[in-house]
Amino acid sequence: MYSRFLGVLVLVGSIPLLSLSLSFSWGQKTEPQSVLQKGGDSSSNTQRQTEAPEADILVRGAWSSANDSATPLPEGGTVTNTATNTVFRNQYFGMTYALPPDWIEEYEGPPPSDSGRYVLAELTPGIRNQGPIQGSILITAEDMFFTPLPVANALELTDYMKDHLQADYKVELPLTEVKIAGHSFRFFGYVSAVAQLHWYVAATEIRCHAVEIILTSRDTKLLESLILDMNKMKLPAEASPTAGAGGGAVPVCIKDYARDENLITRVDPVFTEHRFNPIPVRVIIDREGKVKHIHFLSAFPDQAKAITDALEQCKFRAYLRDGQPVEVETGIMFGRAPPATRRPARDAANK
Repeated sequence: MYSRFLGVLVLVGSIPLLSLSLSFSWGQKTEPQSVLQKGGDSSSNTQRQTEAPEADILVRGAWSSANDSATPLPEGGTVTNTATNTVFRNQYFGMTYALPPDWIEEYEGPPPSDSGRYVLAELTPGIRNQGPIQGSILITAEDMFFTPLPVANALELTDYMKDHLQADYKVELPLTEVKIAGHSFRFFGYVSAVAQLHWYVAATEIRCHAVEIILTSRDTKLLESLILDMNKMKLPAEASPTAGAGGGAVPVCIKDYARDENLITRVDPVFTEHRFNPIPVRVIIDREGKVKHIHFLSAFPDQAKAITDALEQCKFRAYLRDGQPVEVETGIMFGRAPPATRRPARDAANK
């Protein structure tokens, strides 16, 4: 099967913990954590759920937010359906993905995790495609600024995923670098004999995020056709398993740029309440060294306000590229880093 499948692909070669009251850390690290994976949803209910069930009480705690509504966010993608196709668009990643007709986004994904994990979209066949052959397309992103995994890019992430499959999962297609839609991806496939499911994983890096497309089905022919459809994607020129550092029309992304040596004026946030949740924040620093955009992956409203008030008073050294100042995107972890808990791959894959 592997030799037949190669015809589908074009090969290109084989802080210490700080008090939340006054201070924040620049570039915390955590211990490795098992990679999150997710399988297909075979539900026959194709109505998108947008309302909470009656008699349920929802309490919103830490949540994603930003200090402006104009700057694109990683979680800001959309799925639109027309009579002829379904299209996933994400302005932040510069990504357009024309999907097979009649595929739908049944449920919106959760907000970003406090370890920088995004579920950008999960799509399943609509009513006219439902039958004995089922599948799913899961689009995710792993923030390389905040991931607790011991990886630095999309190439290392796929290596880690392959090496940390649970015992009842077996690698079916070995890791290789492939060309999809004119861009390099890191690709491999694995299978569960018990569940009789196959997973095909393709990952590349954009703006210091490992963007993954995970295809799931019992039918390998369907998976091969979905891989072919991926060639219709449009991605930014930077997309690559080991590059993807921004630049050009978007800021250059630099991990831990907000270090003391790059700070001219530092203002620490003052919190009115003590909570011990991690608060990962992505910021864009303009050409003059001022913070122009603040994106909270997970924060309580009062925390977001205190941090925003502080960061807007900070001043950084301008970052020069080829002698010219350019915008920089970087990450800051406030408070405690997320705990390093280990999740079994099987449990995550079968959710």
